[in-house]
Amino acid sequence: MATIAKNSPTHATLAVVFQVRAGKLQVLLWQRAKDPFAGAWALPGGYLERGETLERSIRRHLAAKVDVRELSHLEQLETLSDPKRHPQEWQLATAYLGLVPRGVDPALPGDTDWHSVDRLPKLAFDHRAITLGGRERLRAKLSYTNLGFALAPEKFSLSELRDVYAAALGHDVSATNLQRVLVRRGLLEATGERREPGRAGGRPAALFRFTSDQLDVTDQFAVLKPPT
Repeated sequence: MATIAKNSPTHATLAVVFQVRAGKLQVLLWQRAKDPFAGAWALPGGYLERGETLERSIRRHLAAKVDVRELSHLEQLETLSDPKRHPQEWQLATAYLGLVPRGVDPALPGDTDWHSVDRLPKLAFDHRAITLGGRERLRAKLSYTNLGFALAPEKFSLSELRDVYAAALGHDVSATNLQRVLVRRGLLEATGERREPGRAGGRPAALFRFTSDQLDVTDQFAVLKPPT
């Protein structure tokens, strides 16, 4: 790492990585072994190294916690510059939002685990605020972009997609209304396949997929609101 002048800040990169697991929006956290905040949970990340871009830095740090090839989306979230955010040094931090699709189960090291965003443990530094800020960014983008592709599996029934959106948005979602909105925007297409019903029976469910796995603004003024 480059030598830092006395009056210059260090720079860290952090990742708020979300996945819908067990019907809940969950975030990837690791448990710190050293002070400051030994024993507390934290967002994965670390120092920016000499000659390194911010994105390369966070991908390098994430590789130690989760296979970065399993990330379906990564975007810069915010840069934090409060001189008091770190108790031992002047540290800037650039946070990223990362998403892992439902159904993928990355292998994790022993100090790393998924936690429900609704029931976060004690978090180090300002990582709780960063996590909640990431959730708000995600919720907003689910309304006006096609970002649902990054949380959903490759193929899904409409009820499965509804469950993904409901977990991320934090409120119930009508599968019929969701289909109408996404089809009107040209974001969904039928695969022609059906999933056989489970033990409870019923009709085979038609399977869909997103038409693109690249982020696109589809309706910049749209908001997916809770049902009234």
